[in-house]
Amino acid sequence: MAKQVISTAQAPAAIGAYSQAIRAGGMVYISGQIPLDPATGQLVAGDIREQIHQVFRNLAAVAAAAGLGLEQAVKVTVYLTDLGHFAAVNEIMAGYFPQPFPARAAIGVSALPKGAAVEADAILAG
Repeated sequence: MAKQVISTAQAPAAIGAYSQAIRAGGMVYISGQIPLDPATGQLVAGDIREQIHQVFRNLAAVAAAAGLGLEQAVKVTVYLTDLGHFAAVNEIMAGYFPQPFPARAAIGVSALPKGAAVEADAILAG
């Protein structure tokens, strides 16, 4: 199966041995996005809500580079260092993903890269 690398300067550059996204078999697999400002490579300033917004903006930017939008998302996985922020993720996510919402998992983790409080990855059809 052929793989196509998806890359954009509108989302943070990879900070490890991975691609921002890969298109394969009619699907686009977006790597985990943390709340980095693509212009600075630093965590966004602000509270958890701003971090969540930045994560979804980064996912949207990578999706756009693949010629898609978040409405094509079929699966999203969200990682939180504090599951107490689950309600905020639900509220904010509803503004980025139209119904029918994608399948989703929310997973509590002990830590994320660069001290982020939230990370999300996505699988898109297209």
